[in-house]
Amino acid sequence: MESKLVTQLKEQGITQITEKEQAFDKYYDLLLSWNEKMNLTAITTYDEVVEKHFVDSLSIVRALNMEKSKTLIDIGTGAGFPGIPLKIAFPHLQIVLVDSLEKRISFLNEVINILHLKDITAVHARAEDLAKEERYREQFDVCVSRAVSNLSTLSEYCLPFVRIGGKFVSYKGKQVEEEVEKAKRTWKKLGGELERVVSFQLPDSKQDRALAVINKVDYTPEKYPRKAGIPEKRPLG
Repeated sequence: MESKLVTQLKEQGITQITEKEQAFDKYYDLLLSWNEKMNLTAITTYDEVVEKHFVDSLSIVRALNMEKSKTLIDIGTGAGFPGIPLKIAFPHLQIVLVDSLEKRISFLNEVINILHLKDITAVHARAEDLAKEERYREQFDVCVSRAVSNLSTLSEYCLPFVRIGGKFVSYKGKQVEEEVEKAKRTWKKLGGELERVVSFQLPDSKQDRALAVINKVDYTPEKYPRKAGIPEKRPLG
């Protein structure tokens, strides 16, 4: 009998996941263990973690063919979502996980080591600082974020990492259309352009989710992202 993880991922068109299920189970065990000493997630039951973290993280396949991407950066990764599930499911990806909390980076490094993941790095930094570094700026095929900031603010943090021809994918809820309208002027300033919004529901909970896909069509001016705190207080849109 198939597990919930395998069944739900098949619904999204992700097959050949059975042999990777052990890695997801180890990840879940580490998440629970570390969650006892630091706040990583409020979602702790296995079925909920599978659906609201693992399956949701991999829902990007509804919008992108991940086999065609090579480099990916995950901004505000937290407990590793969506970056680590993407690495498990698509081992060819070269991934950088970015978070501003050092304790989370320690957790992510343990997950990387125990799961023997290759070509994946956890970086302790603020996005607005890291985006100024030449080795990260406009270097990635895909930038992803499940962070809760509004789309204008997230775009200022994320689009500077994306190469021209690449994509920024923001994981959102049902409020996405309102955020898209407010972000249109932001994208013009940052060299981005909306490709599409993919709306769907998570398999069992019927929770409304959306993926906003923004194409990188031009270089991001060097002045972006602005200094820490400003993108939240004064979104470009």
